[in-house]
Amino acid sequence: MLAFVIIIDLVNEFGGHTAATDLAFSREENDWRLMAKKMRAVQIPKAKGPLEVVEREIPEPKSGWVRVKVEACGVCHSDSLVKDGLWPGIQYPRIPGHEVIGVIDAVGPDVPDWKSGQRAGVGWHASHCGHCDPCRRGDFFACQVELLTTGISFDGGYAEYMVAPAKALASVPDDLNSVEGAPLMCAGITTFNALRNSGARPGDLVGVLGIGGLGHLGVQFAAKMGFNTVAIARGKDKEPLAKKLGARHYIDSQSSDPAAELSKLGGAKVVIATVTNGDAMASVLGGLGPNGTLIVIGAAGPLSVDPILLITGQRAVKGWYSGTSIDSQDTLKFSALNGVQSMNEVFSLDRAAEAYDRMMSGKARFRVVLQIGAKAEN
Repeated sequence: MLAFVIIIDLVNEFGGHTAATDLAFSREENDWRLMAKKMRAVQIPKAKGPLEVVEREIPEPKSGWVRVKVEACGVCHSDSLVKDGLWPGIQYPRIPGHEVIGVIDAVGPDVPDWKSGQRAGVGWHASHCGHCDPCRRGDFFACQVELLTTGISFDGGYAEYMVAPAKALASVPDDLNSVEGAPLMCAGITTFNALRNSGARPGDLVGVLGIGGLGHLGVQFAAKMGFNTVAIARGKDKEPLAKKLGARHYIDSQSSDPAAELSKLGGAKVVIATVTNGDAMASVLGGLGPNGTLIVIGAAGPLSVDPILLITGQRAVKGWYSGTSIDSQDTLKFSALNGVQSMNEVFSLDRAAEAYDRMMSGKARFRVVLQIGAKAEN
C-alpha cells in the first residue's frame, strides 16, 4: 500500500501522468482490489438491461468447483439470450460469457486432478448429473437433473474472476494464447465437434455454408481434417479468404445455385450450416449426395424442407450441440497442432458494451474477444 500512496503523491506533485506511473498505478490498484477481495465485472442487471461495469466480491469456489482468473473471454451471439432474457429461469443480475480462457487460482474441496496455476478453458456446457437416463447413455447435453450452462446458470467470464464446476474445465495447450483460444470454447468446439461426428471421411466432399464467426473456423477444421472442402457464401469477394482458409472450392450463392454447384462436384456428404438464415440453409439441400446430411449449427428462424429431397436421396437434416469439456479440450489441442486460428477483434473489459454491439451488428471480422487478464502479446 505504501507504493500506492507514493504513486498518488508523485502524480499530484508533478501534475500529470506518465506511462510508468499509469502502469504502476494500475498494478497497485489491482493489488489493492485483490487484497480487498474485489473484482471488476460486467453484469446485466435485468432482462433487456444494459451491460454495466461493476465492482463485485471475488467469488470463492465451493466443493467440486474452482476459481479461474480470467485472461480472455469471447463475446458470442448466445450471450444475447442473457441480454434479452430469452432463456427461461435466468436469475439477474447475471455476468455473461462462456468462451473463457484463464488460470486456476483457487481450488475448492473434492476437486481431483486440477490445481492452482493450471491454464484452463470454460465453455458453454458446464455440468451434468451423470446419473439420469440421458447421461447414462452419454447424451450429457440432454441431462434432466443438473444441466448447467456457463454465463446462464451461473456467472460467466465477463469478469476478472469466475468460479466454475471442475467438470467444465478444459486443459489449454501451452502454445495456444488466451485471446486466440477463447472463441474456440464455443464457436470452435461447435464446428469441430459437428464435423468430426458427421460421418464424413477424409476425401469426402464437405460444404461449409457461411464464412463468418462460425464458418471461418469451420472451413479451417474441414480442410485440416482432410475433407474436400467447399465454402459457400454470398459474393465473389469472399473467395480469396475462403481459399486462404483452406477451401478447395468456392460457391457464390448470389450468382449461382449452390445445390446445383454442389451436385456438379458429386454431391456433398455433409454441409454444416453456420448461417442464421433458413432460406439459405434450404437452398443447399438439393446439393447433398445420397445419404448426405445438412448439419445445422447456426441459430436461424424456420427452415423449410422439401420431403421429396429427403426421401429420394435418403438425405437428413439434423442439429448439433456444442459438446462437453473434453470436446473443448480436443478442439484446443487440434487447433494448436494444426494451426487453426480464430480471427478476432479485441476489446478491453471496460468496453464490453461496445464489444457486444459490434458482435451483434454482424460486422466483426470474425469473433469479438474481451482481453481481461492476458498480456498484450498473449
